[in-house]
Amino acid sequence: MNEDKKEPKLIKKNTSSSLLPNALTILGVCLGLSSIKFALDLNFQMAVITVGLAAILDTLDGRVARLVNATSKVGKELDSLTDVISFGVAPSFIMYFWSINEVGKFGWLFVLLYTVCCALRLARFNLTTINENESWKINFFEGVPSPAAAGLVLLPLIFSLSNLFEILNIKELIQVLNLGNIFKTENIKVVSSIIIISTSILMVSKFPTYSLKRISIPRRLGGFLLLGIGTYISILIIFTFEILFLTGFAYVLLIPISYFHYKHMLKKSSRENKEEEEIEDIL
Repeated sequence: MNEDKKEPKLIKKNTSSSLLPNALTILGVCLGLSSIKFALDLNFQMAVITVGLAAILDTLDGRVARLVNATSKVGKELDSLTDVISFGVAPSFIMYFWSINEVGKFGWLFVLLYTVCCALRLARFNLTTINENESWKINFFEGVPSPAAAGLVLLPLIFSLSNLFEILNIKELIQVLNLGNIFKTENIKVVSSIIIISTSILMVSKFPTYSLKRISIPRRLGGFLLLGIGTYISILIIFTFEILFLTGFAYVLLIPISYFHYKHMLKKSSRENKEEEEIEDIL
């Protein structure tokens, strides 16, 4: 008599695929902590690059989790904890060691403010729910997301590491307009402090910003998207900090555009809901 032999299953077959998104998240933690180490060593170039790599992984882990159907509450909480380190603690420490420490005790206060605001913003994000009749809101965040906030905070440092003056040949223009004083050390720390305070407020505010993770591209445009990504990465490799600064500057320009777009969509949604209510009353 042959009996079916059942092998003991200690783990599920799809465990390897479900571990992949969390592995990417953990790698993001390592990159965030490494950026702090580079800042301590005054290697600000590598500090910025590691934060950028952490931002790329933050974009990928969620998509990979949905792709392999491995989303979980643990992964969501782990992702938020990673974001606090990589985009809350790391950027504030980098800017502190680069220039804000020259402000004195207020510099450390700005670091604490930014990190706390980042943690509060992520906690609110985890509790955010969207009604079914307002599904369009999934394309927007409340406040600036933490990866984008990290990029905004690091913009002065990224600009200082770039060679935009030489590439754009604007040194003579700066001398003519007498703008050279802006780039002195004592003014850089003031500019950095203003940016970190402004970004902290934007993170915890309800100011609508685009959710770039949710952008869907039609399949027929997939080839053009890949071509665009390849071109962007190629230029990024050659002109790393120049492209990073221009990308951050472009995002700053998107903030007011996203606000007016959100208001337009809100008015349109309210009008449609009102029309539906009128129809229901008539029936």
